[in-house]
Amino acid sequence: MWHPWRDDDLLAGYQARDMELVGVRRHPEEIDPEVGDDELVATLVRRNTRHHARAVLYIHGWNDYFFQTHVADWWDDLGYDFYALDLRRYGRSLRAGMMGGYIEDLSEYDLEIDAAFERVSEHHEGVVLYAHSTGGLTAALWADRHPGVLKGLVLNSPWIDLQGSALIRALMPRIVRSVATRAATFVLPLPDNGFYARTLDMLRDGTWTYDPELKRNPSQPTRSAWLTAVMAGHDKVSAGLEIDCPILMVTSARSDFRRSWSDELLGVDSVLDVSRLAAKAHRLGRHVTLVRLEGAIHDIVLSTRVVRESFADEIRRWESAYLR
Repeated sequence: MWHPWRDDDLLAGYQARDMELVGVRRHPEEIDPEVGDDELVATLVRRNTRHHARAVLYIHGWNDYFFQTHVADWWDDLGYDFYALDLRRYGRSLRAGMMGGYIEDLSEYDLEIDAAFERVSEHHEGVVLYAHSTGGLTAALWADRHPGVLKGLVLNSPWIDLQGSALIRALMPRIVRSVATRAATFVLPLPDNGFYARTLDMLRDGTWTYDPELKRNPSQPTRSAWLTAVMAGHDKVSAGLEIDCPILMVTSARSDFRRSWSDELLGVDSVLDVSRLAAKAHRLGRHVTLVRLEGAIHDIVLSTRVVRESFADEIRRWESAYLR
């Protein structure tokens, strides 16, 4: 059930509306005895001005929400109205006591993505799905399950494979799945050195401001069932998807996982192994354009101005070549 549009609390010039996910209750560990086990919500965000026949729908990554308004400007220049979806337990949809980002199967997001896509499609002739990181994995799996509905799919550093050595990639799924069968919400002791947040935060070495309660440092806890769901998504990609629309996948040219700070981290992906991502790109579908940008960080649209402009140029060329 959709609530009416309202002025967005976080971004001037934007509107937001919540959707109650009917029948989807809070996890027992989230229930506040003073509040009860309210149903979860997802939140659709849009620019106040809508005047294009086509639209793009954005899905954020882990520990994130939509705040990158310059990306909406890019798509507006290309002739697309811009929408963003804050998934359940993220961003505008996160409520007190919730386990941020928690889910046990990525296909459960179909409920809010289907609803958002339907709403956007009501007013536009064609829709492009654009997504980042874990959202990129979620979006790719959704596109595979929904043939014939998208005009195109743009993936910004999609998390389509596990990083780490061959030994780690072989052992981690077994360990995590074993833990998840015993304790789904167990918090995994995964290290977070805070270096990626340091590359973003204007108060440190970055140039961006955002709500630290919605994009946290350290990030939201990583729970065993959630990581199991992500790895199940990786398995589906490895087996091969059949996404039937043109795909643009863009990553950094390099990854760097060093353990001490260096300004080198301001121009690399310090979150995912881009070589692993690139190696899996062909598994997404038959029409994939892969671009690797030198100097890009994990969320490419938060890189330096030169890199951001390169990303915008790549989107523009791809859109002109394949979506016109």
